[in-house]
Amino acid sequence: MQLILITGLSGSGKSVALNVLEDAGYYYVDNLPARLLPQTVGHLAGAGHPRVALSVELRSPEALTELPRQLADFRAGGHDVRLLFLEAKTDTLIKRFSETRRRHPLSDGGLTLTECIERERGLLAGLADLADRVDTSDLGPNTLRNWIKDFVGVPATGLTLLFESFGFKHGVPLDADLVFDVRCLPNPNYDPRLQPLTGRDRAVIEFLESDAQTRKMLEDIRRFVADWLPAFDRDNRSYLTVAIGCTGGRHRSVYFAERLAAAFRGRSQVLVRHREIKA
Repeated sequence: MQLILITGLSGSGKSVALNVLEDAGYYYVDNLPARLLPQTVGHLAGAGHPRVALSVELRSPEALTELPRQLADFRAGGHDVRLLFLEAKTDTLIKRFSETRRRHPLSDGGLTLTECIERERGLLAGLADLADRVDTSDLGPNTLRNWIKDFVGVPATGLTLLFESFGFKHGVPLDADLVFDVRCLPNPNYDPRLQPLTGRDRAVIEFLESDAQTRKMLEDIRRFVADWLPAFDRDNRSYLTVAIGCTGGRHRSVYFAERLAAAFRGRSQVLVRHREIKA
């Protein structure tokens, strides 16, 4: 059975992810208490469901303590198991709760919304090393749906390299493992002809590749990732997110993410994402 467990911060998009998996043909259960996880997995496996998605509530210390053993047991039983953890910045979560007028699940009348969010973040901090993490702060629903579809389509074996471009003025992605700053390089944004384009357009590519420092930095980053990739792979990671940032996240960082993704295809599973480009 292919089993995808979804957890994370309230308001981070777990329902969106579960809906995508439902549309993809997964049998799903929403908001499953952690104590029922082994029985539920056993029942669904016995019922012959080939693909299952479970949104699991994992806030209690007991649940977090038991989860690593449960994941190992599921895998020992022959199941293909992946844990997806969705998170977002506090100000983003506050905005989402304000827009939907929903109460936070940890709200008991004695905590503010911000305090509820930070408390939940602390309770779930131990999941970071077990899960594939996705920061949904700057992702619209459609973009998140596409990311989840890619997540489902990637085999669970081996490490997946995610090259993500972003703009520093919008903040560093929370799920980044490695962050490279390319703001010191010539900026196509100052050229009126190039300003409306992105790092995927030929004119911007030619502009950047004509600069020796750009070529050198690209090679330096490529070599660094290549040299250390085996160590991350030995650490039994599922994902390694390499974030490349420039000022606005549309030109230099996009170019670097595309070029690095092309360089590593064939030796690793590769995804490329551009946070500031919505199309």
